[in-house]
Amino acid sequence: MTSIPQPRKSPRQQRSQQTVDAILQATARVLAEHGYAGTNTNRIAETAGVSIGSLYQYFPNKNALIAALHDRHDQQMLALIDQGQYLDPMGTDGYTAGQLGSAHVAWIRSLPESLVLDGGDILLCHGTPASDLIYWLETTVPGFTGEAAGHATGIRPATADEVRERLGAAAQSGYSLVLCGHTHVPRMAQCGDVLIVNPGSVGLQAYDDEHPHPHVVENGAPHARYAIAEKTGAGWRVDLRAVPYDHMAQSAVAAGRGRADWAHALATGWARRKTTAP
Repeated sequence: MTSIPQPRKSPRQQRSQQTVDAILQATARVLAEHGYAGTNTNRIAETAGVSIGSLYQYFPNKNALIAALHDRHDQQMLALIDQGQYLDPMGTDGYTAGQLGSAHVAWIRSLPESLVLDGGDILLCHGTPASDLIYWLETTVPGFTGEAAGHATGIRPATADEVRERLGAAAQSGYSLVLCGHTHVPRMAQCGDVLIVNPGSVGLQAYDDEHPHPHVVENGAPHARYAIAEKTGAGWRVDLRAVPYDHMAQSAVAAGRGRADWAHALATGWARRKTTAP
């Protein structure tokens, strides 16, 4: 099993904690400005105003930094929920927090970041084996215009080299199937002996995001998406499925809770376009 990259050591003094905070803040800025491929430890150290040696005291590589950044967000969210602190109820995190009781929070905290099944043959992860924050089968590109969409989406299918890079050390771990998610886009990619499958999302077929660059993800239809994978003598047989359901009822729920963006996505499978006054 490929483990999530971990920090080399934990800060024990206030000054050390300030250094780690600066490094993680710089990681978020560099990711937002340069994307995954353009992010490296030298650039992060320069942005943080620390030496590369100081960075390596705490983090062995950029994937460990990204994993720590993700873990920090999760822990901060859970801490805010535990402490009963205010979260904007109109935001996704705030609304979610309002629906969770202590038992739900404890269950979420207990979940692994990845899971290996079938005696080590199948890996489940959210983003990539190294990070929940990174898209695997898609790449954000500022201003990119998708031919099918006919307008700027800021995202495109990942190249074979990008898919291979994001597989990383998991390529040598013996997996034949890796299931990922994150983008909600149903897609498959063969990478050497490993088949990577994103089954899509049951509940949300379009959204927009600002990180690492502004982009829009759209499946173009409101159908719920999932996949069935069956191992055969010739390899994995995968059916990517889209099924109708009462999506307008769910759209009405989102609208009633003030989420016009989700209401539109649930009703149409397209993201709502932001308009500006002439």
